[in-house]
Amino acid sequence: MPRLGVLLAVCLVAALVVAAVVLPVPEPAELRTWASGAGAAAPALMFLAYVVATLVPIPRTVFSLASGLLLGPVVGVTVALVATAVSGLLSFALARSLGRRVVARHLTRARVRAVDERLTGGGWLAVASLRMIPAIPFLPTNYACGLSSVRTRHFMAGTVAGSVPGTVAVVVLGDTLTGGTPPALLAAFIVFAVAGAAGLWLAIRRQTRVAEVPA
Repeated sequence: MPRLGVLLAVCLVAALVVAAVVLPVPEPAELRTWASGAGAAAPALMFLAYVVATLVPIPRTVFSLASGLLLGPVVGVTVALVATAVSGLLSFALARSLGRRVVARHLTRARVRAVDERLTGGGWLAVASLRMIPAIPFLPTNYACGLSSVRTRHFMAGTVAGSVPGTVAVVVLGDTLTGGTPPALLAAFIVFAVAGAAGLWLAIRRQTRVAEVPA
């Protein structure tokens, strides 16, 4: 699965490079103008592309960046987070419906049981902590959670909460490429992302310490 994701990412980059050489590439501001002229169709198409693409191992960051570039910070963040939640729920449900019985047979094994208990016992904070680690891919995490005993509501809460800081930062970065981002708005989003990440990190640390205290 990881190799497939790398292969797809390389093919995507190669296609973009070829297109940049062969075709006239519009400026970021022109892309924003085109998306604005498309009306409600632009957010809808961005949402669909985001959900479908993240159901296969393609980096989610690419579509968060595109959301900011095409839709702006407010609509871009909204579309990216809702698409993240929907895509996560779909792959989580797929893993739970098809693979849970297989995993349940092996829950007596120490390592598998330890991972399952870590996710289940930690609730939404355990899921959120995984979402905040950039090195952990989005899709495999969805499958791992679906195969564990973590509750669906904890998975969704942790997915959204843990994805907010990184998603906001990447979407705002995409918006800055157009050159029209007000400095005050940019600063507000950066402060929001940093504060959200710091608060969530502190909550995760507190939960971890409580879990480590002997009963």
